[in-house]
Amino acid sequence: MRPQLLLPAVYLADQAAGDPEWFPHPVRLMGSAVVRGESLLRRPGQSREEQLLAGAMLTATVVGSSYLLTRLMLACASRCSPHLGRLAEIGFGWTCLAARNLQQEASQVLAALNGDDLPLARTRLARIVGRDTESLDAQEISRAVIETVAESASDGVMAPLFYMALGGVPLAMAYKAVNTLDSMIGHADERYLYFGKAAARLDDAANFIPARMTALAVVAASWLMKADAAGAWRLWLRDGNCHKSPNAGQPESAIAGALGVRLGGGNCYAGEFISAEPIGAGFRAPELHDAQKAVRVVSAVGLLGLGAAVLLGCVLHSRRKR
Repeated sequence: MRPQLLLPAVYLADQAAGDPEWFPHPVRLMGSAVVRGESLLRRPGQSREEQLLAGAMLTATVVGSSYLLTRLMLACASRCSPHLGRLAEIGFGWTCLAARNLQQEASQVLAALNGDDLPLARTRLARIVGRDTESLDAQEISRAVIETVAESASDGVMAPLFYMALGGVPLAMAYKAVNTLDSMIGHADERYLYFGKAAARLDDAANFIPARMTALAVVAASWLMKADAAGAWRLWLRDGNCHKSPNAGQPESAIAGALGVRLGGGNCYAGEFISAEPIGAGFRAPELHDAQKAVRVVSAVGLLGLGAAVLLGCVLHSRRKR
């Protein structure tokens, strides 16, 4: 399908269906493949070099097979029927986006927080963050929501749209494989420091452009939503590289500037406090209304990302036809 038809159709499908838990989502299949591959490739007593090689093999296999299998299934569907091929393309593309799911999950946390139900807010927050949530207060929950929606706007919305515009649904599915590998094995702990290094570095590379596109979209969306667009721009330039990740700090700094709040500063993971440099040092701590506004800004970011992806896809499509 042409990008000007495919991308809006995929975005609308995601807005209509979201991410139902009963659906056999490709990301869950990718996760199973990663677990199975790790069990086959890892052995006790492996050297650092052997772990690096095994992790790189797993990464290449999962990403490559995700691309090739998606392309093969779309080709088979198209051979059966052009209409079936188009439906399959929209269906696979839908599973690459997480715009509605992001909005729903964040809104459920904030609804519980608005009802002064901290235990429920913590439980719902634990579904979308990796940090410990058991002892977070209202301000920390608000901060976590803002950070999560900002980062997820990049890897759950902007990046899939970008790669879909660049190389169609198969490339977007390959990106989801990269993202899944990073979330599962791309950790800098003792277990995955070497085994997951290839996945972590590939994820950094894959998100480099989308993260900066997302930050720019946050600036534009802040102007549309009557937030502080100038503040978003200034803090993005100042604190975009404060995060330990080369990419996560880009949209987080922009949205912190738009809201005039302080993010970062460290979190607890599995009972261990991991310190981090603050984003927006000197600003106030975020409140519930800031998190609610962040969700609205990120919703606008998704639409801006869709427009940018359609434009990119049309330019590339016209060049290929020459």
